[in-house]
Amino acid sequence: MTTESRECAPHYPDIYVHTESDNPFAWVAAVRHALRRADVEHPEIERFTQEALTQDDPATSRRICRSWVRIEH
Repeated sequence: MTTESRECAPHYPDIYVHTESDNPFAWVAAVRHALRRADVEHPEIERFTQEALTQDDPATSRRICRSWVRIEH
């Protein structure tokens, strides 16, 4: 495994989210839904939500989503 692939591994690598939207709010909603379905603790989901929604840049929000779960886009 290379250093780059380790740095890119999401917090929850076994959770996959498929989205066709480019809208960061849709990504956040889909990730929240997937985290709930995977029985992730509520405080952890809230931590993700705060991190993702406090960004001014849509690309940064999407990057944060990718840092939590695997996104298929």
